[in-house]
Amino acid sequence: MSGFSIGGVPLSGRAVLAPMAGVSDAAFRTLCLEQGAALAYTEMVSAKALCYNDKKTGALLYIPDKMGRPVAAQIFGHEPESMAEGARKALELSGADIIDINMGCPVGKIVKGGDGSALMRSPELAGEIVAAVARAVDVPVTVKMRKGWDSGSVNCVELARICEQAGAAAIAVHGRTRVQMYSGRADWDAIREVVRAVSVPVIANGDVFSGEDAARIIKYTGAAACMIGRGSFGDPWIFAAANAAIEGRGIPAGPPLDVKLAAAYRQVELAAVEKGERLACIEARARIPNYLRGVPHSAEYKNELVHISTLEELRRILRRAEMNLR
Repeated sequence: MSGFSIGGVPLSGRAVLAPMAGVSDAAFRTLCLEQGAALAYTEMVSAKALCYNDKKTGALLYIPDKMGRPVAAQIFGHEPESMAEGARKALELSGADIIDINMGCPVGKIVKGGDGSALMRSPELAGEIVAAVARAVDVPVTVKMRKGWDSGSVNCVELARICEQAGAAAIAVHGRTRVQMYSGRADWDAIREVVRAVSVPVIANGDVFSGEDAARIIKYTGAAACMIGRGSFGDPWIFAAANAAIEGRGIPAGPPLDVKLAAAYRQVELAAVEKGERLACIEARARIPNYLRGVPHSAEYKNELVHISTLEELRRILRRAEMNLR
């Protein structure tokens, strides 16, 4: 399988799982890494909260030894000093292979604090943050950014160059502006310009919902890898499809329903080990419906899922969904 490396960390594959709040916990990362994701990111965590030793924040960085590698721990913030200290804390808590800096989150409460994609409006400060974090840790430091703030300030090429000069070992670019959020089409041309402007690996992000999409975005942009976010919801097998398509092999057929439902249950079961059964089941209410896309009577099962609080309740619903197709 073809791959690449980030600052000396070898990656066996060219499709990676995006950092997603409320989604990319240890359980889901495990399923995606098992299916061929070359790298998985934690949910983003506040560097400042880490500096204050906030336990809930630290828990988001949980990387079990037996649940897959490599993993990048993603932090956000806008103060070089606290970002450096937060990076040290994140590495200490997680043992991550890579530290990633979030400069792309478009959510209002993040941007309002000067974090996430707000940093794209302050390229000099962004560079100072990368330099501070790179000095603070002994693992590769990477950056995830967007195309720009809005259509009038598309500066991903400028910012990518600054981050590379400051010590970034790789750069992921989402081909949308902050103002776009997740609407419209991702601009792969902007990603291609970044690829041509820097010498470190670039990871292309935006509108990858199939193996074919993964192959297309890499071919079009020349990126070292693609990042898959929403396309992975309920579909960790997209990474096997992406790797096959990128390498020009036949794309494997999707799994049968019993395999999908078994994976759905296992995701919640793994989460229960980390978070406790009740919280894992509460979170499953939003996550498991993704595995039921296209299943007859799925609306009925989804209505029942919003009430589950135990693994046994989840097991009964998934068993019935499987039996009704036999």
